[in-house]
Amino acid sequence: MRISGQLSRFQKNRGGCDIINPMEKERADYFLLGVVGTIILLGVLVLSGVSAPLALENFGSTSSYLFHQLLFGFLPGIILGVTVFLLPVKLMKKLALPLFLLTILSLLFVFHPIAGVISGGAARWLTVGPISFQPSEFLKLTFILYIAAWLAGRHKEQVSARSSLRRAPSADTSSLSRFIVFLAITVFLSALLISQPDMSTLGIIVATGTIMYFVARVPIRYLIVLGALSVPALFLLVKYEPYRFKRIMVFLNPSIEPMGIGYQLKQALITIGSGGLAGIGAGMNSKQLQFLPAVMSDAIFAAFAQELGFVGSFLLIALFVLFAWRGISIAKNSGDVFYQLVAVGITFWIALQAFVNMGAMSGILPIAGVPLPFLSYGGSHVIAELIGVGILLNISRRSGARIS
Repeated sequence: MRISGQLSRFQKNRGGCDIINPMEKERADYFLLGVVGTIILLGVLVLSGVSAPLALENFGSTSSYLFHQLLFGFLPGIILGVTVFLLPVKLMKKLALPLFLLTILSLLFVFHPIAGVISGGAARWLTVGPISFQPSEFLKLTFILYIAAWLAGRHKEQVSARSSLRRAPSADTSSLSRFIVFLAITVFLSALLISQPDMSTLGIIVATGTIMYFVARVPIRYLIVLGALSVPALFLLVKYEPYRFKRIMVFLNPSIEPMGIGYQLKQALITIGSGGLAGIGAGMNSKQLQFLPAVMSDAIFAAFAQELGFVGSFLLIALFVLFAWRGISIAKNSGDVFYQLVAVGITFWIALQAFVNMGAMSGILPIAGVPLPFLSYGGSHVIAELIGVGILLNISRRSGARIS
């Protein structure tokens, strides 16, 4: 399954046409919607049990955290997801740059002494009135929209030059200029996220942007250059931040610092193992969860595995695989370069984040500190993800169409 090959065929067959066939039947991908809905229902079921003891201890009510997640995470996420699903096609592309700039501005404001909120030594949250949110979660989405609009715009210019018989600029020069701009954007965002610090978001964004750039058929030599630049940068980040180096060492040898930086991984593995084949039962509480840090957020997969066991964990993994499959199918069937790139970006972002989270909690990958999509407690990431799903569904119902 080569999306880049599909994009190449599309570019050859569709040329510069930018109309939507009015006779074409619009039908959303309800299978994708069902997959996401199932993941959310499983997540709410597990969160209700995991959060109950903590909510009772902190607020005197077992449903406080669950109610907060439903009211400030899923409700606005569903409303905004439905909104982008119904939006005119052209508007999404036009709003890409303003939304991207607005997100960057909000990222700068997290360092404001009043508006910004520092927690655990990280400046990642912004407070506006009674609302606190994490701008970097929305950056993942607005970055995808902007890069897709930018790459699609460059493609349209090349098609227009060929169709009007004007002499098009050298392919090498055009590709090099696109790569330099992409590299500049990546470096700027890297500096911004490192200063927070938020390395997990940086990793997700760089990986997603690289995949989108590859789908846009960038020459392989530029990807090699990008990889060559990334290796020393990662080395320096690990070398001069001891906790990052320790995380890698714990990944290689989980017995290192079992009561220190390796404590979460140790407890996560114990929690997952205690679930057995079928789990202890959905909504059932275990004393083991009292010892697991970030049990409602980053480590919720361990709690999920304990409650629903290996069978439930396999089902969850299968659901995310199905999500990735449907997302790639939507991208392949899209008749527009912008939509194709957006679909690839959103699919890769959510799927990558899911497998990184589950892999980290299982000891397969180093602890990354990324939330599990649709399941982890927290409003910002859920809202951004549901908006992304709304965009995917919008793209799916316009398969085969082109937009200006």
